[in-house]
Amino acid sequence: MIHLYQARDALAAFIDLGGWVVALIIALSVLSGAVVLWKLAQFYTAGVGRHAPLLAALAASDAGQQARALALAEAAPSHLAPVLALALQARDARDRLYTLAEARLARLEAGFRLLDGVAQTAPLLGLFGTVLGMIAAFRAMQDAGQSVDPSVLAGGIWVALMTTAAGLAVAMPLSAILSWLEGRMAHERRMAEALIEGALRPGLAHG
Repeated sequence: MIHLYQARDALAAFIDLGGWVVALIIALSVLSGAVVLWKLAQFYTAGVGRHAPLLAALAASDAGQQARALALAEAAPSHLAPVLALALQARDARDRLYTLAEARLARLEAGFRLLDGVAQTAPLLGLFGTVLGMIAAFRAMQDAGQSVDPSVLAGGIWVALMTTAAGLAVAMPLSAILSWLEGRMAHERRMAEALIEGALRPGLAHG
């Protein structure tokens, strides 16, 4: 509990130094962190990346074992399982299958725009806070006239630069996480296409 109080006091002091810009950056980091955790939980629940059962179902279909292929597809722990099951039953519904697959993929991509917005906005907010801090520091130096204290000016400048550091600290890891999430979805989209075409044209995956 003592450590929590110390962390709270340190965070409050950090916000006091950086002002409202740092407070806004911290709020954005909390929001984006919550979205990232939500996406990870959603990906896990949807079975993103768990394609082995789907590929087994496709192999069974290629071997002419349609009943087994359908059973494997329906039991697969993947968000693409209904797409493959429908493809195995309705071989003339290509447009419908792609629409269904795209709807499921779009659901998993929800929140990506927010993460991208935070990743782009955070460093700009940090730069804006630095500009405001530099303006305040040089105004204080002008008001002090000949009796300006260099240490006070240096302190004002490092506090101003702290907002840029805070913005970059949020943007850099968030950009990396977003790239990873987008890469996973690109792979899922390719897999959806392979499953649909493989089911509609048996033997394609092994041809």
